Amino acid sequence: MLTKNDIVGFLKENGIAHDDKVTVHASLRSVGPVEGGADGLIEAMCSYLDEGILIIPTHTWDDVVRDKPYYDVRTTFPCIGTLSEVAFLRKDGVRSLHPTHSVVAFGKGAADYIKGEELCGSPAPVNSCLSRLYEENGKILLIGVGHERNTYLHSVDERLGIPDRLNPDPFVITIKDYDGNLIQSPPFHTHFTKASDQCVSEYYPNYKEAFEYTDAVKYAKLGNAKVYICDARGMTDTVRMLWQRTDHDLCIRKEKIPEEYYRNSEE
Repeated sequence: MLTKNDIVGFLKENGIAHDDKVTVHASLRSVGPVEGGADGLIEAMCSYLDEGILIIPTHTWDDVVRDKPYYDVRTTFPCIGTLSEVAFLRKDGVRSLHPTHSVVAFGKGAADYIKGEELCGSPAPVNSCLSRLYEENGKILLIGVGHERNTYLHSVDERLGIPDRLNPDPFVITIKDYDGNLIQSPPFHTHFTKASDQCVSEYYPNYKEAFEYTDAVKYAKLGNAKVYICDARGMTDTVRMLWQRTDHDLCIRKEKIPEEYYRNSEE
């Protein structure tokens, strides 16, 4: 069974600092038994990030939709798995007011970090919680999942202005905050890519080899799970380089990105 000490040791051995801002996507089933379950994992990570912030996505994009444009920060249940659900139910975190891509943040400064998310007009605009991982030199841990679950990459698309990523037909979402106040979102543009047969996130694994080459992503093991240890700034800069060198959309189908897009020209 994975213990608190195992989890703390994993973070320390893999270059996570006590003051880092760390986002976690996880398949707990892939990890195997964890002391205390999902709560135990959160508590161990929080204890190590004693000067940082642990960020658990609690997304609701499957339920907060055009036909039901309503998000209650206290009651709208996450749609993305056990760790998200447990984070939502805990009392020591603070959930953001983003209507479709909320997070629960734990740690010092967590409340300040998630402020203003009700002003987002898309899933991950610049200055949102996810996007600011770039400025904060944040990390993303993908535990037992791959880049198809790497929500941060949506923020990269938005930061770089990648075309054909947002629905051009917005709608307004009603947000209910912790005090029961009702807030109207700006006109909200959901994810949508006309040229793709599914969400582009399913094709983010196309970036895998490039991320490896630039050291933006490294790998480790936690329990039985493979973990992608992702550097937010490194991934962003790698994607920027790839898009400067391509003549077509890199994430609308499964394809191998040419090595010359990311290898140094002198090699």
